[in-house]
Amino acid sequence: MTQNGAAIETTALTRDFKARHKAQEVRALQGVDLTVHRGECFGLLGPNGAGKSTLIKILTTLLLPTAGRALVAGYDVATEPLAVRRRINLVSGGDNAGYGILTVRETLHLFSQFYGVPSAVARKRAEELMAVTGLTEKADARLSNLSTGMKQKLNFARGFMSDPEIIFLDEPTLGLDVEASRDVRGFVTRWIGERPERTVLLTTHYMVEADELCGRVAIIDHGKILALDTPKALKRSIPAEPVFELQLGTAGQSLDGLKDVVGVRSVSHTSHPATGATELRVIVEDDEVIGDVLGRIKALGRTVLHLTKAEPSLETVFIHHVGRGLSDEGDEAGAS
Repeated sequence: MTQNGAAIETTALTRDFKARHKAQEVRALQGVDLTVHRGECFGLLGPNGAGKSTLIKILTTLLLPTAGRALVAGYDVATEPLAVRRRINLVSGGDNAGYGILTVRETLHLFSQFYGVPSAVARKRAEELMAVTGLTEKADARLSNLSTGMKQKLNFARGFMSDPEIIFLDEPTLGLDVEASRDVRGFVTRWIGERPERTVLLTTHYMVEADELCGRVAIIDHGKILALDTPKALKRSIPAEPVFELQLGTAGQSLDGLKDVVGVRSVSHTSHPATGATELRVIVEDDEVIGDVLGRIKALGRTVLHLTKAEPSLETVFIHHVGRGLSDEGDEAGAS
């Protein structure tokens, strides 16, 4: 075990990949030093191609590091992978939930047996997890008949069937509606609180999710940790640049031109899942710039439905360090 009792500890962790159609290698992780304490929910934020998936694959023994060292639950992922696997589990958004001919209940029981969970304990745990995720009514439905959202709920429940010491949640609420996502976050909070040694490493594209769940957050890009602290401390650490949040109608031209407005620091936008309206976040050098932004929006034929000035958020912190929002990502470079 590690002397400091860390759940996860990496030292100069490096991973190289051969670039597609090129002779040179791409460095996905560049000497990452990271410590995740036992009992914490730790967030890992980064755009596609930042190194998040590569880091998680190494920590879950699915990929070997090129150099450096990673310890999980005190065991070396490269030399003691079986000891690591007995103590962890992984939930990935969009992952295949299991075998289509099995029912939800049968799937949860099957995966519990892979970890040697006693049948009586497994049955009780499966019922509790199905209740949390809203799968009780689908307990006897075959996986092949489940919707995408239901399959993701099953992915989540499956990850907790072994009652792991450390669980890796990689986009766990991807594809879930607002209510289901809220239930999942509530369960994670309760699960960590029940035992002091339980640990979560979370990656998510939803900044509110990371802010709500995580005691500490790391921002990673190009294989390097750019910032690491509590969400509150990260928000205090950035320059006080004005941030405006706008809701726009669906009709009109592309918003790409907003980035060319003088005084605009960054622009990110998403589509509201229910209404389809565009939710726009603009960081500017000073308040006066928002007038020029509104003028450009009008010129693009877009209607402003709502405008507010926002307090600093994790999204603001992310944009400050990475230079763009998660919704404005470029093509992936190398392995993500």
